[in-house]
Amino acid sequence: MQFDDDADLDTSEVQDVRGSRVPGGRATIGGGIAGIVAVILGLFFGVGPEQLGLSSGDPEPVATSSSQSEVAKACRKGVDANTREDCRIVAVVNNVQDFWRAEFQRRGGRYSPAQTVIFTGQVRTACGTATAEVGPFYCPADRKVYLDLGFFDDLRTRFGATGGSFAQAYVVAHEYGHHVQNLLGTLQRAQDGQQGAGSNAVRVELQADCYAGVWAHHAAASPDERTGRRLLTLLTDQDIRDGLDAAAAVGDDRIQARYQGRVTPESWTHGSAAQRQEWFHTGYRTGDMARCNTFR
Repeated sequence: MQFDDDADLDTSEVQDVRGSRVPGGRATIGGGIAGIVAVILGLFFGVGPEQLGLSSGDPEPVATSSSQSEVAKACRKGVDANTREDCRIVAVVNNVQDFWRAEFQRRGGRYSPAQTVIFTGQVRTACGTATAEVGPFYCPADRKVYLDLGFFDDLRTRFGATGGSFAQAYVVAHEYGHHVQNLLGTLQRAQDGQQGAGSNAVRVELQADCYAGVWAHHAAASPDERTGRRLLTLLTDQDIRDGLDAAAAVGDDRIQARYQGRVTPESWTHGSAAQRQEWFHTGYRTGDMARCNTFR
Protein backbone atom coordinates (compact mmCIF):
# COMPACT_ATOMS: atom_id res chain seq x y z
CA MET A 1 0.00 0.00 0.00
CA GLN A 2 1.57 3.26 -1.12
CA PHE A 3 0.48 6.89 -0.75
CA ASP A 4 1.36 9.80 -3.00
CA ASP A 5 4.41 11.39 -1.32
CA ASP A 6 3.23 14.91 -2.20
CA ALA A 7 -0.45 14.52 -1.23
CA ASP A 8 -1.71 16.68 1.63
CA LEU A 9 -3.04 14.94 4.76
CA ASP A 10 -6.03 16.30 6.67
CA THR A 11 -5.24 15.77 10.35
CA SER A 12 -8.54 17.38 11.42
CA GLU A 13 -10.16 13.96 10.83
CA VAL A 14 -7.98 12.35 13.52
CA GLN A 15 -7.94 13.37 17.17
CA ASP A 16 -4.70 12.37 18.90
CA VAL A 17 -5.10 12.05 22.68
CA ARG A 18 -2.18 9.74 23.35
CA GLY A 19 -0.61 10.57 26.67
CA SER A 20 -3.66 12.48 27.88
CA ARG A 21 -5.16 11.80 31.28
CA VAL A 22 -8.65 10.32 31.17
CA PRO A 23 -11.03 12.07 33.61
CA GLY A 24 -12.94 9.93 36.05
CA GLY A 25 -10.23 7.52 37.13
CA ARG A 26 -9.89 3.86 36.29
CA ALA A 27 -12.04 2.19 33.66
CA THR A 28 -14.56 -0.41 34.84
CA ILE A 29 -13.67 -3.10 32.32
CA GLY A 30 -12.91 -6.38 34.08
CA GLY A 31 -9.25 -7.20 34.64
CA GLY A 32 -7.36 -10.46 34.31
CA ILE A 33 -7.43 -12.97 31.48
CA ALA A 34 -11.10 -13.85 32.01
CA GLY A 35 -12.12 -10.23 31.67
CA ILE A 36 -9.91 -9.74 28.64
CA VAL A 37 -11.32 -12.80 26.89
CA ALA A 38 -14.89 -11.67 27.63
CA VAL A 39 -14.15 -8.32 26.03
CA ILE A 40 -12.43 -9.86 23.02
CA LEU A 41 -15.22 -12.35 22.37
CA GLY A 42 -17.97 -9.81 22.83
CA LEU A 43 -16.79 -6.58 21.25
CA PHE A 44 -13.70 -7.06 19.07
CA PHE A 45 -14.02 -4.61 16.15
CA GLY A 46 -17.42 -3.74 17.58
CA VAL A 47 -19.84 -0.91 18.12
CA GLY A 48 -19.44 0.83 21.48
CA PRO A 49 -18.33 -0.65 24.83
CA GLU A 50 -21.84 -0.30 26.27
CA GLN A 51 -22.71 -3.50 24.41
CA LEU A 52 -20.95 -5.42 27.18
CA GLY A 53 -22.13 -3.22 30.02
CA LEU A 54 -18.69 -1.61 30.18
CA SER A 55 -19.90 1.96 30.62
CA SER A 56 -18.96 3.66 33.86
CA GLY A 57 -21.54 6.25 34.73
CA ASP A 58 -22.79 9.11 32.61
CA PRO A 59 -21.14 9.73 29.24
CA GLU A 60 -18.23 12.17 29.34
CA PRO A 61 -16.21 13.67 26.55
CA VAL A 62 -12.98 12.01 25.50
CA ALA A 63 -9.80 13.28 27.11
CA THR A 64 -8.06 15.97 25.13
CA SER A 65 -4.47 17.09 25.03
CA SER A 66 -3.55 20.68 25.89
CA SER A 67 -0.71 20.81 23.37
CA GLN A 68 -0.72 20.30 19.64
CA SER A 69 -1.10 16.60 18.92
CA GLU A 70 1.69 14.50 17.50
CA VAL A 71 -0.21 13.75 14.29
CA ALA A 72 -0.95 17.43 13.71
CA LYS A 73 2.76 18.21 13.93
CA ALA A 74 4.18 15.20 12.09
CA CYS A 75 1.59 14.13 9.52
CA ARG A 76 1.60 16.69 6.73
CA LYS A 77 2.16 14.75 3.49
CA GLY A 78 1.73 11.32 1.97
CA VAL A 79 5.43 10.68 2.47
CA ASP A 80 4.78 10.82 6.21
CA ALA A 81 2.06 8.19 5.81
CA ASN A 82 4.56 5.96 4.02
CA THR A 83 7.01 6.16 6.92
CA ARG A 84 4.96 6.58 10.15
CA GLU A 85 2.19 4.35 11.48
CA ASP A 86 0.11 7.15 13.01
CA CYS A 87 0.36 9.18 9.79
CA ARG A 88 -0.70 6.09 7.84
CA ILE A 89 -3.89 5.99 9.92
CA VAL A 90 -4.53 9.65 9.04
CA ALA A 91 -4.08 8.88 5.35
CA VAL A 92 -6.37 5.85 5.49
CA VAL A 93 -9.07 7.82 7.34
CA ASN A 94 -8.81 10.58 4.72
CA ASN A 95 -9.03 8.09 1.87
CA VAL A 96 -11.92 6.10 3.37
CA GLN A 97 -13.96 9.22 4.03
CA ASP A 98 -13.24 10.70 0.61
CA PHE A 99 -14.67 7.53 -0.90
CA TRP A 100 -17.81 7.55 1.24
CA ARG A 101 -18.40 11.25 0.59
CA ALA A 102 -18.35 10.56 -3.14
CA GLU A 103 -20.44 7.41 -2.80
CA PHE A 104 -23.17 9.09 -0.75
CA GLN A 105 -23.24 12.01 -3.18
CA ARG A 106 -23.50 9.62 -6.12
CA ARG A 107 -26.52 8.03 -4.45
CA GLY A 108 -28.17 11.37 -3.78
CA GLY A 109 -27.29 11.54 -0.09
CA ARG A 110 -24.88 13.43 2.13
CA TYR A 111 -22.05 11.85 4.10
CA SER A 112 -21.30 13.26 7.57
CA PRO A 113 -17.62 12.70 8.45
CA ALA A 114 -16.48 10.98 11.64
CA GLN A 115 -13.26 11.54 13.56
CA THR A 116 -10.89 8.76 14.57
CA VAL A 117 -9.54 9.13 18.11
CA ILE A 118 -6.07 7.64 18.68
CA PHE A 119 -5.52 6.89 22.36
CA THR A 120 -3.29 4.87 24.65
CA GLY A 121 -4.40 2.68 27.53
CA GLN A 122 -7.95 3.83 28.12
CA VAL A 123 -10.41 6.38 26.85
CA ARG A 124 -13.74 7.82 27.94
CA THR A 125 -16.35 8.15 25.21
CA ALA A 126 -20.03 8.93 24.83
CA CYS A 127 -20.52 5.13 24.87
CA GLY A 128 -18.66 4.70 28.17
CA THR A 129 -15.10 4.09 29.27
CA ALA A 130 -13.00 1.54 27.40
CA THR A 131 -9.45 0.23 27.60
CA ALA A 132 -7.19 -0.88 24.78
CA GLU A 133 -8.21 -4.50 25.46
CA VAL A 134 -11.55 -3.80 23.78
CA GLY A 135 -9.83 -3.38 20.43
CA PRO A 136 -10.88 -0.77 17.86
CA PHE A 137 -14.53 0.27 18.07
CA TYR A 138 -17.05 2.77 16.77
CA CYS A 139 -19.26 4.76 19.15
CA PRO A 140 -22.59 5.71 17.54
CA ALA A 141 -23.38 8.22 20.31
CA ASP A 142 -20.51 10.56 19.41
CA ARG A 143 -19.91 9.21 15.88
CA LYS A 144 -16.21 8.53 16.45
CA VAL A 145 -13.85 5.63 15.83
CA TYR A 146 -11.53 4.75 18.72
CA LEU A 147 -8.16 3.08 18.19
CA ASP A 148 -5.09 2.25 20.28
CA LEU A 149 -2.23 1.69 17.83
CA GLY A 150 -0.84 -1.06 20.08
CA PHE A 151 -3.70 -3.20 18.82
CA PHE A 152 -1.90 -3.77 15.53
CA ASP A 153 0.92 -5.53 17.37
CA ASP A 154 -1.69 -7.65 19.16
CA LEU A 155 -3.25 -8.54 15.82
CA ARG A 156 -0.01 -10.30 14.91
CA THR A 157 1.20 -11.62 18.26
CA ARG A 158 -2.08 -12.54 19.97
CA PHE A 159 -4.31 -13.36 17.03
CA GLY A 160 -1.86 -14.76 14.49
CA ALA A 161 -2.47 -12.34 11.61
CA THR A 162 0.36 -11.74 9.16
CA GLY A 163 0.06 -8.00 9.65
CA GLY A 164 1.04 -5.45 7.04
CA SER A 165 -0.08 -1.90 6.40
CA PHE A 166 -3.27 -2.94 4.64
CA ALA A 167 -4.31 -5.10 7.59
CA GLN A 168 -4.34 -1.82 9.53
CA ALA A 169 -6.30 -0.14 6.75
CA TYR A 170 -8.86 -2.96 6.82
CA VAL A 171 -9.45 -2.41 10.55
CA VAL A 172 -10.02 1.33 10.04
CA ALA A 173 -12.26 0.76 7.01
CA HIS A 174 -14.33 -1.79 8.96
CA GLU A 175 -15.01 0.75 11.71
CA TYR A 176 -16.03 3.36 9.15
CA GLY A 177 -18.35 0.70 7.78
CA HIS A 178 -20.12 0.95 11.13
CA HIS A 179 -20.30 4.71 10.71
CA VAL A 180 -21.95 4.24 7.31
CA GLN A 181 -24.42 1.84 8.95
CA ASN A 182 -25.15 4.46 11.60
CA LEU A 183 -25.81 7.15 8.99
CA LEU A 184 -28.14 4.80 7.10
CA GLY A 185 -30.03 3.76 10.25
CA THR A 186 -28.89 0.13 10.05
CA LEU A 187 -27.27 0.08 13.48
CA GLN A 188 -30.36 1.30 15.27
CA ARG A 189 -32.63 -1.17 13.48
CA ALA A 190 -30.31 -4.10 14.17
CA GLN A 191 -29.73 -3.59 17.90
CA ASP A 192 -31.83 -6.35 19.48
CA GLY A 193 -29.31 -7.69 22.02
CA GLN A 194 -29.20 -11.16 20.44
CA GLN A 195 -26.09 -13.27 19.80
CA GLY A 196 -25.41 -16.31 17.65
CA ALA A 197 -24.35 -17.23 14.14
CA GLY A 198 -27.56 -15.89 12.57
CA SER A 199 -28.01 -12.86 14.82
CA ASN A 200 -28.25 -9.23 13.76
CA ALA A 201 -25.04 -8.60 15.71
CA VAL A 202 -23.16 -10.91 13.34
CA ARG A 203 -24.90 -9.50 10.27
CA VAL A 204 -23.89 -5.95 11.29
CA GLU A 205 -20.24 -6.95 11.58
CA LEU A 206 -20.20 -8.88 8.30
CA GLN A 207 -21.77 -5.93 6.51
CA ALA A 208 -19.04 -3.66 7.92
CA ASP A 209 -16.48 -6.12 6.52
CA CYS A 210 -18.22 -5.93 3.15
CA TYR A 211 -18.22 -2.12 3.22
CA ALA A 212 -14.48 -2.25 3.97
CA GLY A 213 -14.09 -4.39 0.86
CA VAL A 214 -16.13 -1.93 -1.21
CA TRP A 215 -13.78 0.86 -0.16
CA ALA A 216 -10.76 -1.33 -1.00
CA HIS A 217 -12.16 -1.91 -4.50
CA HIS A 218 -12.17 1.84 -5.15
CA ALA A 219 -9.34 2.91 -2.82
CA ALA A 220 -6.56 3.50 -5.31
CA ALA A 221 -8.96 5.19 -7.74
CA SER A 222 -10.64 7.64 -5.36
CA PRO A 223 -9.29 11.21 -5.78
CA ASP A 224 -8.87 13.37 -2.72
CA GLU A 225 -11.81 15.79 -2.93
CA ARG A 226 -9.69 18.61 -1.49
CA THR A 227 -6.83 18.37 -4.00
CA GLY A 228 -8.21 16.31 -6.87
CA ARG A 229 -5.18 14.04 -6.47
CA ARG A 230 -5.20 10.35 -5.66
CA LEU A 231 -3.97 9.94 -2.08
CA LEU A 232 -3.56 6.15 -2.29
CA THR A 233 -1.61 5.29 -5.43
CA LEU A 234 -0.86 1.57 -5.09
CA LEU A 235 -2.79 -1.40 -3.69
CA THR A 236 -1.34 -4.83 -4.41
CA ASP A 237 -2.66 -8.39 -4.36
CA GLN A 238 -0.51 -8.96 -1.27
CA ASP A 239 -2.24 -6.05 0.45
CA ILE A 240 -5.61 -7.67 -0.17
CA ARG A 241 -4.29 -11.02 1.11
CA ASP A 242 -3.15 -9.23 4.29
CA GLY A 243 -6.64 -7.76 4.67
CA LEU A 244 -8.30 -11.16 4.18
CA ASP A 245 -5.88 -12.71 6.67
CA ALA A 246 -6.70 -10.06 9.26
CA ALA A 247 -10.42 -10.64 8.71
CA ALA A 248 -9.95 -14.37 9.31
CA ALA A 249 -7.80 -13.84 12.40
CA VAL A 250 -10.65 -12.05 14.18
CA GLY A 251 -13.37 -14.54 13.30
CA ASP A 252 -15.38 -15.67 16.32
CA ASP A 253 -14.45 -19.32 15.76
CA ARG A 254 -10.71 -18.56 15.61
CA ILE A 255 -10.80 -16.41 18.74
CA GLN A 256 -12.96 -18.85 20.69
CA ALA A 257 -10.76 -21.81 19.77
CA ARG A 258 -7.65 -19.87 20.79
CA TYR A 259 -8.94 -18.48 24.10
CA GLN A 260 -11.54 -20.91 25.37
CA GLY A 261 -10.57 -24.12 23.60
CA ARG A 262 -13.93 -24.70 21.93
CA VAL A 263 -16.19 -23.06 19.37
CA THR A 264 -19.68 -21.99 20.48
CA PRO A 265 -21.62 -20.51 17.52
CA GLU A 266 -24.56 -19.62 19.78
CA SER A 267 -22.43 -16.87 21.34
CA TRP A 268 -21.00 -15.42 18.15
CA THR A 269 -21.18 -11.66 17.68
CA HIS A 270 -18.97 -11.11 14.61
CA GLY A 271 -19.09 -14.18 12.40
CA SER A 272 -16.65 -16.96 11.54
CA ALA A 273 -13.26 -16.49 9.90
CA ALA A 274 -14.64 -17.82 6.62
CA GLN A 275 -17.67 -15.50 6.75
CA ARG A 276 -15.56 -12.43 7.46
CA GLN A 277 -13.26 -13.23 4.56
CA GLU A 278 -16.20 -14.00 2.27
CA TRP A 279 -17.98 -10.70 2.92
CA PHE A 280 -14.82 -8.60 2.68
CA HIS A 281 -14.07 -10.30 -0.63
CA THR A 282 -17.66 -9.73 -1.83
CA GLY A 283 -17.26 -6.02 -1.29
CA TYR A 284 -13.80 -5.96 -2.84
CA ARG A 285 -14.83 -8.02 -5.88
CA THR A 286 -17.99 -6.05 -6.69
CA GLY A 287 -17.23 -2.57 -5.38
CA ASP A 288 -20.98 -2.24 -4.84
CA MET A 289 -22.40 -1.52 -1.38
CA ALA A 290 -25.78 -2.83 -2.59
CA ARG A 291 -24.18 -6.29 -2.64
CA CYS A 292 -23.49 -6.01 1.10
CA ASN A 293 -27.01 -6.92 2.27
CA THR A 294 -26.06 -9.43 4.96
CA PHE A 295 -29.60 -9.26 6.38
CA ARG A 296 -31.21 -11.19 3.52
